[in-house]
Amino acid sequence: MSLPHAILTALLEKPSSGLELTRRFDRSIGYFWSSTHQQIYRELGKLEQAGQIRALPAAAPARGQKKEYEVLPAGREELAAWVALPEDPRPVRDPLLLRMRAAAVVGVNGMGAELRRHLALHENQLAEYRGIEERDFTPAPTTDEGRLRHLVLRGGIDLETFWTGWLTRAIGELDAP
Repeated sequence: MSLPHAILTALLEKPSSGLELTRRFDRSIGYFWSSTHQQIYRELGKLEQAGQIRALPAAAPARGQKKEYEVLPAGREELAAWVALPEDPRPVRDPLLLRMRAAAVVGVNGMGAELRRHLALHENQLAEYRGIEERDFTPAPTTDEGRLRHLVLRGGIDLETFWTGWLTRAIGELDAP
């Protein structure tokens, strides 16, 4: 996945200003594809230059007015072509796993506290995802759009469930005599 495709997706869901887009990223897409505000604004400029999005005309000219963007047909075509491309799964690249491997050779000093910290972070994220599911997906969606969005959230829930279970097991093994 790339940031331009994430932006096109978000703008097709709802035309937005750069500021609104960055806020939406922080609340949704950012859970699985993070980006800085500067990266988003830079990509908006590139997408506009490529003719894939455009700034909507303002109702009345005003100094410092936010530009609101919408996706043009070329942007929709690009996103549809990207969705249809095959892509292999990516290997997990997590610094905690590498640090645990290193601890196996240099000692586990401090690793238990770090595992507990990660466990608390994953438990908090899991609780947040479950709250979103209860708020936004009860009752279960009946449209393809709703079901696909719910599946993305369920992927996050399942990943956090994995991490909380794995970290609990890792802490238990590290604490074992």
